[in-house]
Amino acid sequence: MRKYEIMFIVRPDLDDEGRKKVIENFTNILKDQKAEIVKVDDWGLKNLAYEINDFRKGHYVLLNIVAPVEAVNEFDRLARISEDIIRYLIIKEE
Repeated sequence: MRKYEIMFIVRPDLDDEGRKKVIENFTNILKDQKAEIVKVDDWGLKNLAYEINDFRKGHYVLLNIVAPVEAVNEFDRLARISEDIIRYLIIKEE
């Protein structure tokens, strides 16, 4: 089990309920893979540094987790194909 920090950006055109459902679904994916969610930090709607998929804003979410590699790989796989997440970054903490 290692510590990870995951930042992902949710599409800005989702309503509050849709955004909360996306965040909940991806945290549940990690929990199902035996990951421990240490902290969920919802940063809110922010301007993007550059346009991504015709969006100039995005809803930022930061997760601090302790997880096996398999859980992070599953998150990576599903975030890559999700249309609701426009960007994500996974960092392994030392």
